[in-house]
Amino acid sequence: MELNFNHLKKLSKQNDKSLPAILIALLGDTATQLLATAIKGMGQVRNFKAELFEADFNQVEMQFLDKNSELYKFNADFAIVFQSTHKLLGKKTENLAENRLHFVKEILSKFSGKIIYFNYAEIDDSVFGNFANKLETSFIYQIRKLNFELMNLAAQNPDLHILDIASIQNKYGRKFMFSPSIYASTEMVLSIDCLPIAASRIFDIICASRGIFKKCVVLDLDNTLWGGIVGDDGLENLKLGHGLGIGEIFVEFQEWLKKLKERGIILAVCSKNDESTAKEVFEKHPEMVLKLDDISVFVANWENKADNIRKIQNILNIGFDSIVFLDDNPAEREIVRQNLPAVCIPELPKDPAEWLEFLYGENLFETASFSREDKERTKQYREQAERASFEQSFANESDFLKSMEMECEIEDFTKFNTPRVAQLSQRSNQFNLRTVRYSEADIQNLANNGNYKNFAFSLKDKFGDSGLIAVVVLEKQGKNLFIESWFMSCRVLKRGMENFTLNAIAEYAKENGFEKIAGEYLPTVKNKLVENHYRDLDFASLGNGKFELNVCDYAERECFIKTKGDTE
Repeated sequence: MELNFNHLKKLSKQNDKSLPAILIALLGDTATQLLATAIKGMGQVRNFKAELFEADFNQVEMQFLDKNSELYKFNADFAIVFQSTHKLLGKKTENLAENRLHFVKEILSKFSGKIIYFNYAEIDDSVFGNFANKLETSFIYQIRKLNFELMNLAAQNPDLHILDIASIQNKYGRKFMFSPSIYASTEMVLSIDCLPIAASRIFDIICASRGIFKKCVVLDLDNTLWGGIVGDDGLENLKLGHGLGIGEIFVEFQEWLKKLKERGIILAVCSKNDESTAKEVFEKHPEMVLKLDDISVFVANWENKADNIRKIQNILNIGFDSIVFLDDNPAEREIVRQNLPAVCIPELPKDPAEWLEFLYGENLFETASFSREDKERTKQYREQAERASFEQSFANESDFLKSMEMECEIEDFTKFNTPRVAQLSQRSNQFNLRTVRYSEADIQNLANNGNYKNFAFSLKDKFGDSGLIAVVVLEKQGKNLFIESWFMSCRVLKRGMENFTLNAIAEYAKENGFEKIAGEYLPTVKNKLVENHYRDLDFASLGNGKFELNVCDYAERECFIKTKGDTE
């Protein structure tokens, strides 16, 4: 969606109280008033009510270093820091990067929330010309060093997110992003045209941190993954291959999709084709980068694509708003758009040669974390599709579950599972009773806090290993346990994990002398799925979303999952 500043300005004046509020602090060393307006407007676009604290001009240091400042009183969910390259031009270049990094480390040690830090758009002052690339004390050398070290710092600090304004300048150009005359009269560094892009990237990070991001690309085939129509042109006449003009473009497009798959984005196929004909290209064409093993769900038939995407969504058990649909045909895109408005459908340029540059600019696949389990996601979802097909051969659910040979491993939080636990907390929206988000640092603190008992559940079955799929955090409150968090991957719904998890909680409670287990359901736009979760598990309702279970009365609930290590 292309949005200009005037549109965002109108949206910024709306006050939709139904939207979830998010507290954002904005601090900069140049004029930020118009950026604040763009952020408020973009919040409406992304279904957030952005409540802003905007620090006075050039008070970044004062606000962060004074624990009694307005910044800390505001208690922001996210602090956005924009310290421009322009303000560094007047400083001594010797140790410039080191001094700026020292400040960033200092604010990280003081501020407990998440920080979105703009990196530094390059300004070549041309004092040394190309020799600046050899001279550590040159301005451009220090700026590049600073951006590099900011990346290293962010890699070590899960709560530090880099907004890559430097790459935005690289894509759109210096003249697009910055006007010297406007800067001279207003102290505003970012142009009016750049503000919507910057605000959109801010919310890319916020949404990813809140578990709102794209998980799956659904792909058309003919004239999308290759040039031509395989059913008409034949396998050997498709435009696909290195050194073959437009065929090279489709190879590069597939290479990009392969990278997405390797970082954890699910690839699915939705094509109007005979399935055997469509699959033959993946199996036999020597220039295909993508193989059938890269595709989690393959749907090729002559039904309408909106219905087929519904099938794919049902198999993967993800939200429609987690799906990106790529199709060269404008008519097919519009049909899906009309029937499935939540699906993201980029309006691809007519020329396939322009697709990658267009998609790079859309920044569709922001993420707040990356773990080794992401690399296994295609395999896990392909196994999920096999399970769904296998289930159809059973007359009743119990027989199906018994046949699955499920085994669950229960662990505390460890240094090995911490990244995945944090990631699951950030990504789980539907099965999440209280929607508390944890950083890796939060998980480490919980692991070291004797007032909490933590459970991490990993599940495997005859089809494969689903990895870590559920987490429970219990707070000890005298003789009672309070379920601070209970979240689970929707990939394992309807397999008995709810019962297995509660059995494990109740067993711990009984063995350690706790009398009651308290639960709470805090409704969000996305977690209506678990609205009756505690009622279904026979918790007594206390009203206002609060529930309670007497441990002494608890009878183990039926499930067909064995605990790893059990000899029975």
